[in-house]
Amino acid sequence: MTQLERVAEALERMGPRRVATPDFDAADCFVWNADELALDPVRKVSRVAIGLIKGVDRVRDILLENTQRFAVGHSANNVLLWGARGMGKSSLVKAAHAEAAASSPALKLIEIHREDIDTLPRLLGLVKDTPYRFILFCDDLSFDHDDTSYKSLKAALEGGVEGRPDNVVFYATSNRRHLLPRDMIDNERSTAINPSEAVEEKVSLSDRFGLWLGFHKCSQDDYLAMIDGYAAHFSLDVPREELHRDALEWATTRGARSGRVAWQFTQDLAGRLGRSL
Repeated sequence: MTQLERVAEALERMGPRRVATPDFDAADCFVWNADELALDPVRKVSRVAIGLIKGVDRVRDILLENTQRFAVGHSANNVLLWGARGMGKSSLVKAAHAEAAASSPALKLIEIHREDIDTLPRLLGLVKDTPYRFILFCDDLSFDHDDTSYKSLKAALEGGVEGRPDNVVFYATSNRRHLLPRDMIDNERSTAINPSEAVEEKVSLSDRFGLWLGFHKCSQDDYLAMIDGYAAHFSLDVPREELHRDALEWATTRGARSGRVAWQFTQDLAGRLGRSL
């Protein structure tokens, strides 16, 4: 190898890595691999049918309508799904995508992990000039003390010069309405020269989401409706009175009623019946 060739090779290594163009026809869903700057196709997506998600009918309809509008090229909003844990926030995102993609196959779902948010601009550059439409999905999005990556997210969603690409929306789930710890916001208020401006800086991230969909703890009737829905869908033949009694006992031992608890009970019930789901 000549000296010139060695110099050229060294310069190529020092430059930014080339991002391979993904095969978006390989799958409906992908996971963003920030280390490799690549999209890994997901052959089998872990999700449930949208009809099995009970107790959140209003927010389900709003999210599905927003997703279907986006899938066909109409205007749609970024969505923040926040609230009680285990109530189907991430399940609803995946189910809404499946429902909309059934009639709009160009709609793709890309999951980006919270710790990779600072690479979001690279991901947007990869997908913006394609004939596909993308839901970028971040599950359990929140930010801790001294974490400044939320500023990258703010710019990518609405604040940058280019703005959000027309073929991209961002869906996120969180237990926090404002995505930042309350004590972090309080600290900013107490130490800043202008406290109101400091708080505005922190909570303005949530404002980038046009839709805020709240999820709250479910009632006993909603919980039992979830149980009945799963039992009917998977043909688990158990007398209704016995099913409800066991399901309530299961929820009592967990100290909560939620969609997640209902699903865990259903898995246990299927196992006891010698069934796989």
